[in-house]
Amino acid sequence: MNSLALINEFLGQPPNASSHGYQIDHILEFCHWFMGALFLGWSAFFIFVLIRFRKSRRPVADHAGVTSGISTHLEFSVVLIEAVLLLGFAIPLWAKRVNQFPPGKEALVVHVAGQQFSWNFHLPGPDGQFGRRGVGFVSNSNPMGLDPNDPAGKDDIVTLGELHVPVNRPVIIELSSRDVIHDFFLPDMRIAADAIPGSRIPMWFTPIKTGTYEVICGQLCGLGHSGMKGTLVVDTPADYQAWLKERAELAGSQGAPPAGAPKAEDKSPQPAASPSPSG
Repeated sequence: MNSLALINEFLGQPPNASSHGYQIDHILEFCHWFMGALFLGWSAFFIFVLIRFRKSRRPVADHAGVTSGISTHLEFSVVLIEAVLLLGFAIPLWAKRVNQFPPGKEALVVHVAGQQFSWNFHLPGPDGQFGRRGVGFVSNSNPMGLDPNDPAGKDDIVTLGELHVPVNRPVIIELSSRDVIHDFFLPDMRIAADAIPGSRIPMWFTPIKTGTYEVICGQLCGLGHSGMKGTLVVDTPADYQAWLKERAELAGSQGAPPAGAPKAEDKSPQPAASPSPSG
């Protein structure tokens, strides 16, 4: 790790695990060191003023104040540096995240719905297609509102609180909310976005390290806000495929009738027997 980046670690920032995160870290490093330099500079100036203009040295106040333009130059320099950070680094990086999404064929698309106080994750099944969703189908047992009559949704994967994604593959998250405004925040991936009721908000990232990471809600959403957490698991491609297979088998077993259950009787009308020919 770069020695300059130690300030981020000292302030409690977790290690980066996404492809774009290093850019975020560089901006934060510069901002932290810049603010530290400003703090030391203004603190030294404050102590200097206390000593330089103490009452014993100047018993009578000087109402003219500072006559030189050094303070104006200092303030202008601070504003210039902050403008360079905003216009030269922050806005271009933000524009790339919201305007340059990876192609849909390369990325894994995940629907995420927040609710007080948990996260629901929805992935397509082996057919690669999302099932149709509707507000009228939303219930406690169907948090994503999947249409039970849509064949494309029969193999969809819906999990509560835990999302698995493959490493080194772009992930597009489409956010929504069932109740109030939430904020889907992945500290290790250096990405966050609001989940707003009635809207679908996209965000994306590419994980570059396998492991288990925390998902938190970054928006005050009620009394249980602090406990609204989830888990992001970044798997190797093989482990991810194994997880998909396991979830698909689980979904299939839940939709199938239990083993040994009696078959429904065939109540379809039977054709009437034809009369035998008279002899």
